[in-house]
Amino acid sequence: MKSRRVKLAPSILSADFSRLGEQVVEVAKAGADYIHVDVMDGQFVPNITIGAPVVASLRSWTDLPLDVHLMIERPEAHVSQFADAGADIITVHVEAATHLHRLVEAIKGLGVKAGVSLNPATPLSSLDEVLPLLDLVLVMTVNPGFGGQVFIGSMMDKIARLRKILDDRQAKAELEVDGGINTRIAPKVAEAGADVLVAGAAIFGSKQGAGNALREMRKALGLSG
Repeated sequence: MKSRRVKLAPSILSADFSRLGEQVVEVAKAGADYIHVDVMDGQFVPNITIGAPVVASLRSWTDLPLDVHLMIERPEAHVSQFADAGADIITVHVEAATHLHRLVEAIKGLGVKAGVSLNPATPLSSLDEVLPLLDLVLVMTVNPGFGGQVFIGSMMDKIARLRKILDDRQAKAELEVDGGINTRIAPKVAEAGADVLVAGAAIFGSKQGAGNALREMRKALGLSG
């Protein structure tokens, strides 16, 4: 496995929403690369979180890329709102998109990067026809809907297989992994081939504070600074 510089994307799903802006600044100062924003509609997944107005508010707090993950039904009806709100990356679920190719092209047409996410049971073959268009592929290593879940161990092989596909096809897409990431799991996921690690509860739920928790994860990954 060739060496790569892994990026960290703290997920605000586990943040204190009464201090959201402050906590985003805290993790940015600690070395975050992206801010991961989980949008849930209570239909595609059982939980309800936030919408485009919160993304717009976050935009005024940070210059870091806003990595918006839409866990919603009919994403095609909403992507423009999130682009207008300041999203830098918009990721949709293959399971929620009836016309995935059209949707990916629509996202890119809005001037933002396009990502596609796969639930644990969704095969990598579902990416075949859109992979050349993608800027990011997100592998879910928990069943989406709630933060703080345990990493599904069998997903490690899926990450490694996707890494090989991306390398063999010389695809530009970053490989992002979301679900159950902590300081113990993170190095293993990076070794399997991830480019970007999403961590929520391990960062914002830490008793040592979000900034310190992020620094500890960077240390576990051998990242300097």
